[in-house]
Amino acid sequence: MGRTVPRTWTYDPALYAPARYRKACSYQAFIPDPIGDMPLDLPGEVAGVVSDAEGAIHSLNAIGGHALAPLARLLLRTESIASSKVEGMQVDARALARAEANTDTGERTNPTALEVLANIDAMQLAVENAASVESATLESILDIHRALMAGSPTPEIGGQVRAEQNWIGGNDYNPCGADFVPPPPEEVDQLLDDLCGFSSAETLPPLVQAAIAHAQFETIHPFKDGNGRTGRALVQVLLRRRSLAPRYVPPISVVLASDKGRYISGLTAFRDGNVAGWVQDFAVAAARAAHLAERYLGKAERLTEQWKDQLRAGPNPRSDAAAWALIEVLVGHPVITVAVAVAATGRAKPAVGQAMDQLAEAGVLIPLKASKRNRAWEAVGLLDLVIETDRS
Repeated sequence: MGRTVPRTWTYDPALYAPARYRKACSYQAFIPDPIGDMPLDLPGEVAGVVSDAEGAIHSLNAIGGHALAPLARLLLRTESIASSKVEGMQVDARALARAEANTDTGERTNPTALEVLANIDAMQLAVENAASVESATLESILDIHRALMAGSPTPEIGGQVRAEQNWIGGNDYNPCGADFVPPPPEEVDQLLDDLCGFSSAETLPPLVQAAIAHAQFETIHPFKDGNGRTGRALVQVLLRRRSLAPRYVPPISVVLASDKGRYISGLTAFRDGNVAGWVQDFAVAAARAAHLAERYLGKAERLTEQWKDQLRAGPNPRSDAAAWALIEVLVGHPVITVAVAVAATGRAKPAVGQAMDQLAEAGVLIPLKASKRNRAWEAVGLLDLVIETDRS
């Protein structure tokens, strides 16, 4: 699937490094073959796994329900958090939800939580834009990366294709001895053009296209940072653009994060030429994610009905009251503020404030602060569902 090229790392005396890393050294950079016209002949067994996985995603997206958009947001949020988890950004689900509320009210937020929240924004941007874009473009990939890096310590690199060599593993000072060295920077633009052409075609099954595009993107590693999260967002873009996942994205990153070693081994196998093996592993992960999501959505809908029963048994406001409208969107917001509730329901602020009080009285919402200023509420039971799904 490519070739290695010898390169020499020249030490820069202006950059600090421990003594053992100050010498020039040699390394091998990997340049992948283009995939635009890659011949592909999947064994029958692998093709069957792909077909089963695409059937599971179709089944997931056939689910209807009155709360379609909020449930889709909940699932997309789960995928985004798991994608961050693959990169080692661990944030407790409750801490993250409360950090999101803090950003809405202008309060200080943990830096790691900000990065994960930026990943959620980037994933939403990717999927929302995918439906309106006829073909994959470099600019759309740069937009995803720009949004992803907005909450990072280095937002200035967002949307910027690297102009220097990067590497994975080894040490922080040079690529000599690294686990993997992506292509030299002068090769990146051409490889990205090829990737966009491949991603715009419709000759392969959508899941096969997404699997190969993702592996090639990770091999190119076109950015200084954020490559993994951007590459997993690209998967969701392709599944939506090819209409395999028009409503609900299967949270594939939840499965990938559960066995990171297998995920990395699969990407390595792809570079070694075992495309069929990588496609099969990816399809299995997608099928597991779709089945997990179907159970997840069913539980979320039942929780919504439980909230309605609690509201009827408690304050039981008029049928046109804002409280009922808020319940319809609440499943997409584990922690919610008045400002977010106003935007989500389209109701006036006084009506939403009253709805918050009624839902709190019914035990649907729990206020997170005693103070009346910058208030936020947690939706009872929803974060438990998020945590349970992640552990599954």
